[in-house]
Amino acid sequence: MQRQVKRCLGCLLTTFMMFSSFPCQSLAVRTSATSAILMDADSGRVLYEQNADAEMLIASTTKILTALIAIESCSLSDTVTVSRNAAGTEGSAMYLKAGEKLPLETLLYGVMLCSGNDAAVAVAEHVAGSCEKFADRMNARAAELGMENSSFANPNGLDHERHYSTARDMARLACAAMENKTLMRIASTKSITISGRTMTNHNKLLNWQEGCLGLKTGYTRAAGRTLVSCAERNGQRLVAVTLQDGNDWADHQALYEYGFSQWSLHTCARKGETVSHETVANGHLRRVPLVAADTVRFPLGQEERMETEIRLDRPLIAPLTAGEAVGEAVFSLNGREVGRTALLAGTDILPRLNEAIETLKTGLPG
Repeated sequence: MQRQVKRCLGCLLTTFMMFSSFPCQSLAVRTSATSAILMDADSGRVLYEQNADAEMLIASTTKILTALIAIESCSLSDTVTVSRNAAGTEGSAMYLKAGEKLPLETLLYGVMLCSGNDAAVAVAEHVAGSCEKFADRMNARAAELGMENSSFANPNGLDHERHYSTARDMARLACAAMENKTLMRIASTKSITISGRTMTNHNKLLNWQEGCLGLKTGYTRAAGRTLVSCAERNGQRLVAVTLQDGNDWADHQALYEYGFSQWSLHTCARKGETVSHETVANGHLRRVPLVAADTVRFPLGQEERMETEIRLDRPLIAPLTAGEAVGEAVFSLNGREVGRTALLAGTDILPRLNEAIETLKTGLPG
């Protein structure tokens, strides 16, 4: 399992590094943020960026990573005993009491909906034993996600000289969070009553933005308003991040309007469907359909066109068996690869009758 996780993380990181450097049509939209980014969640392609690599305070958007680590590490039914340290945490709170025992799931709603700093500390202490040890976990997980310009010192985002990130890194975190169904279920909840508490989500985009799936708001006096959100339309998923933005609700809506109107999700290949037909030597059929082993999709601007290259592992000679891997389809934009999939023989190809007879003859005793 660990090998599979590392392999997936490596693929995710490679994807982000490949696609986030593609040029974007940033002249079509502007934000009030000091730093901002709009990213396609599935490919990692950046559709808009503005000072996206500036190291900034991120306030409570930190809690996306806190919740992700907790869900990956523990059971939602775990009982968490609230420490005096957690109950006394400053700032926004779900008003925990020292000695109180609550399910981890309840605390995660407190982290993501009402942005409880006390809940974040309680979660961190439960997962790692202390906030300091949890911060080590946060930095390790951030490195796995390719968050190259980030540093975490606490689980709640309170201002600290060693606690910062960038719009690009936070978008990468959001894309990873979107793959966690439990986290997204919690983050998309508008209001809930659980364990005797009623909590309402601070994220107004859940009501204001069509297709909004969640994520997290944040504010401190030094950080200003920070917001990480994600939305889906017609199967296309986008992530928006704004840091130090006094007009963040409107800016995220403008970013999504731009993204969904100017970029469409192009299906390069669909799993099980024919990508090309290729010539087969000595077969009962002259050509064999080659089908995609996986679905590959990539966002394209209105004037962009995808290129497809078929790369065969070897000359195709009968016999071939349906499902047999014979090569790859490589998809490129402006000469740069954006995806690939293995190609499989779409049907059995038998040797022509004459060749089959000769083959049988060579196997008979002289």
